[in-house]
Order: sequence, then C-alpha cells, then structure tokens
Amino acid sequence: MCAATVAGVDSSTQSCKVVICDAATGEILHQAHAPHPDGTEVAPQAWWDALCTAGAGLLEHVDAIAVAGQQHGLVALDAEGRPVRDALLWNDVRSAAAADELIAELGGPQAWADAVGSVPLAAFTVTKLRWLADHEPDLADRTARIMLPHDYLTWRLRGGPSVEPTTDRGDASGTGYWSPADCDYRKDLLALGFRGRTPELPRVLAPSEAAGRTPSGVLVAAGTGDNAGAALGLGIGDGDVVVSLGTSGTVFARAAAPSADATGAVAGFADATGAFLPLVCTLNAARVLGYAADLLGVELAALESLAAQAPPGAEGLVLLPYLSGERTPNLPHATGSLHGLRPETMRPSHFARAAFEGMLCNMAEALDHLRARGTGVRRVLLIGGAARSPLVAEIAAQIFGVPVTVPQPIEYVALGAARQAAWALSGAAQPPTWPARTAAEVPVPSEPAIGRRIRAEYQRAQGDLYGRSGAGIATPAPRRRRRRRGHE
Repeated sequence: MCAATVAGVDSSTQSCKVVICDAATGEILHQAHAPHPDGTEVAPQAWWDALCTAGAGLLEHVDAIAVAGQQHGLVALDAEGRPVRDALLWNDVRSAAAADELIAELGGPQAWADAVGSVPLAAFTVTKLRWLADHEPDLADRTARIMLPHDYLTWRLRGGPSVEPTTDRGDASGTGYWSPADCDYRKDLLALGFRGRTPELPRVLAPSEAAGRTPSGVLVAAGTGDNAGAALGLGIGDGDVVVSLGTSGTVFARAAAPSADATGAVAGFADATGAFLPLVCTLNAARVLGYAADLLGVELAALESLAAQAPPGAEGLVLLPYLSGERTPNLPHATGSLHGLRPETMRPSHFARAAFEGMLCNMAEALDHLRARGTGVRRVLLIGGAARSPLVAEIAAQIFGVPVTVPQPIEYVALGAARQAAWALSGAAQPPTWPARTAAEVPVPSEPAIGRRIRAEYQRAQGDLYGRSGAGIATPAPRRRRRRRGHE
C-alpha cells in the first residue's frame, strides 16, 4: 500500500506555493510555485490560475489538501458566485479613514477589543466593506457573498458556486466581524461595516474538520490564514515567538486564552488548532532590504556584505522604514526617513547597516507589544525570505535580546496547510507530530548594551519625527499625491 500524501498551499500576496508531503512523517516530496499579479487589488481568478499552474500534475494524486492564504482580503461575489470587483488585499490602505469611522461608531477601541478581540485597521475586511459601501455602492448592492482569499480557493477546489462556502476560525478572526472569544460571527458588526447589508458568510469549520472533497474525490481540509498556517507548520509551543520577515512582517505566539488589546497594536486572532494567536503586523519588513539594495544598485548579497562592514548602530545613522505607510505603529500615510546623516555616516556601508537595523528595530517594537500583553518570550523563531541572511539573525539576537532560532528555509505556511490536511485525513484528536527543522541557533550576544543602544537611537528618531506619548505615535496628515500621466 502506498503511503498517504497531502498537499499544502500558501496563497500569499506575491505567489502561490504548493508542497506535497508524506502525511505520516511530513517529509516534503515535491514543491512548486507560480506568481501572483502585483498590486493591492487582484482578480480572484488570478489566484485560482496560479494554484492550477503550481499544482498541475501534483494535486490530482494526493489524498488531502488544505489552503492557507493571505488574511483580511475582501472577495465580494454576486448571487451567481462571480466577483463584483477585484479583491481588495490586506495591504490596501484606502480604507484607513473607514477604520477610524468604524472605531468611533461602535464607541471606541475598547468596544471593538471587547467585541472581536481586535481594533480594526485598514487591513481588516470590515473596513474594506465600509469603503466599498461608500465608494462603490452599486457594487456593494450586488454583493451576495463575502469570502477571504483562502475561503475562495477552498470553495473553488470543491466545485465553486454549487457548494457551501467555508472558512476556519483562524482566518475568520481577521475579518473584524467574528469573535474568537465567542467563536461566532458578529453580524451586527458586519451590518455596521457594510451600511446595513448582511451578505452570506462562510460556515466556520473546526480545526480538523473537512470542508468537503474535490470533484475527483480529494479530501479538502478547512484551511486557514497564513500566520496560523505558519504557526502550525512550525509547531510552536510555550515561550516561542515567531518573527516572520516577508514583504510585510508579523510577530505572533500561541496562547491558551483570547486577547483583547484596546490599543489596537495586538490583534486577538485565533489559531488553527483551537487555541489563539495574538499577533502584531507591520507593513514593512523584507521589502526594506530590497529597496535599499535597489537604491545602492547592488544585489541583496552585496547589501549584506556592505552592512557587515559598518559598526553596529551605523554610528547613529537610523532608518525609519515606513516605506509603504505603516500598520504598527499605525501610520498609514507615513514615509520612510533617514536620520543622523553626518559626513562619517554618508557611506553605502552605513546606509546598508541602517536598513537591516531599521527593519529589525521595527519588528522589535512589535515584539514589545506582545510582551506588554503578557506573552513570555523564551526564544524567537525567525522565518521569511529575509531570515535566510546570517546577518539578519545576528542583528535580530542583538536587538531582540533573546536567543534566535532560524528554521530551515521551507515554505512554513504551505507546510502548516499540509499538516492540517494530514490532520483532517487522519481523523485524530491532534495534528500529526512532524519533526522540527532547525538550520541555526544564534545566542544572545555577550554585549547586550549594543542592542539597547541601537533601540534607543531608533526610538529617539521616532520621537524627533512624530513625537511620542502614552497614546503612541501621532499620525501625520496624508500627503497629496501627484497625478502621473498614464496611471490615473
């Protein structure tokens, strides 16, 4: 008898990744990927096309499949199951003003934290519904169903319009209208966000519950959001905090009880196992290094070599890396800025070092928010594209002040989805135990004062630019955008 195999899909912002694993051992047997279009709004069909391309010749032969997808994205469908417009992605900040309106309308941040464990920001689905209702009311009127990206792909795998849409508690917890504490939709908040409209929502499945089968008979598991998928793929435990350095950055940990942070910094999400996943997100992570390399006209490997030539702290040169606005701190209209320019710091090596340190100081600020909410930090697991750099791990241990574990460079979101598929296939009470995959362990440096000094310089630059108070960092006014011919 052949061993059972499972497929895990990571439908991320940039691409679709597929891994095929042995269901019992987690051994990765095959991998494939296909790109997604750029932009902050994308036709859902493009995700399906990428999944079909990446999964061609692979998905037909597995026993079970699960999809983990980018969180928050708004997929609005009409009564026939057709998208009424391109999906608005998590990183589309046009709904920032809608978030402010919704917070005020419910009675403030604490009311939202009590209701759904999170205070909505521009990323959340409920704010995108408000934007759609106010700016495209005809399309809002046509909207009969709301899905998230992973819901849409799971639905398409099972046959599309003729089947009931499903989701899971991990992804549902990022909408702003589902309560992790009560494990139920808040349709009053859905109606608040969508100006009285209450379209159909997917049924929320239990973590190991199957959504159904593909037309060819492959079991389809519940699926989940990308961060919950990564947590499942890593098998995190108590004291483990994951710092993911993709295009955006996330910091999250597993918790036994739901959280409700009225500051809005910590999102009170659910995970893919029945527990909870307090999470802090930044808009800027690995992209900071990519843009720094472009500015200097070098490859990423050369950027790392340059950064290694500068001393820790880059002699006071500080990059605030808010290149695409920022979510934490909540600065949707901010831009990046460089501080501490002097003759001795105006060097490519110092700028390169400031890019690495700025990215990681921003993630350290996010980590501090989790600590402030009671999360114990025994070690940091560093994942994502930028985690493959040895210098990133070295600086991370210095700035975070805790040991850093760098798992092998594997697609952990897709691996977590595969593990969930194996769980649903087995019918067991707990997910299968798959081995940890560690590539490097970086201890806390012997001179912790260096990391503290880097953080202090970074926070001083924040204060100089935005001002700091007990309420956080003030949000600058939006800048007027220039019209560019051919792009409007």
